Amino acid sequence: QLLEAKASLSLAQAQHALQLQQAKAQINNMVPKQQFEQLKNTLREEQCKTQQLQKSLQQQAKQTCRQLLRTQEEHEQLLQAAVEQAEGLERSLRNAEAVLAERAAQLTDAQAQLSRNKLLIEELREENRRFAMALQAAELKQKSMEEKNQLLEEQASALKQLIGKITPASLS
Repeated sequence: QLLEAKASLSLAQAQHALQLQQAKAQINNMVPKQQFEQLKNTLREEQCKTQQLQKSLQQQAKQTCRQLLRTQEEHEQLLQAAVEQAEGLERSLRNAEAVLAERAAQLTDAQAQLSRNKLLIEELREENRRFAMALQAAELKQKSMEEKNQLLEEQASALKQLIGKITPASLS
């Protein structure tokens, strides 16, 4: 609109200048008074149109400036909001990274503890296996001892019986 108004103003000024030259030429050529008055009126009308176009152009320029300022303020507000949002997201990201680092450290510690526990369990299983073997050997030894004990008891009983038979015969 501003460009159109400028173009209209330039055209009106060019027409005005042309008409002024024509009027001067006609005056120089002894233009009749009626034609001179008509040209004068046309000139006044064109001057009025030019002034109106200038006012309209100035109003449009002011309005465009105001719109540009409003648009610039809106863009600045949007940019500020975007910057604040980006800063907030950056803080959230840093916090999340810190939490993840802490969790990773905890998981590393837990994994190390798990490895230690697995080794301990393996050692306990080995020790338990050794104890089971020792228990089994002890049970076998105990069974063997019980059998020997049984055998000894049987032998002792047989000896007692033998002594019991020998003793009365030797006393008699």
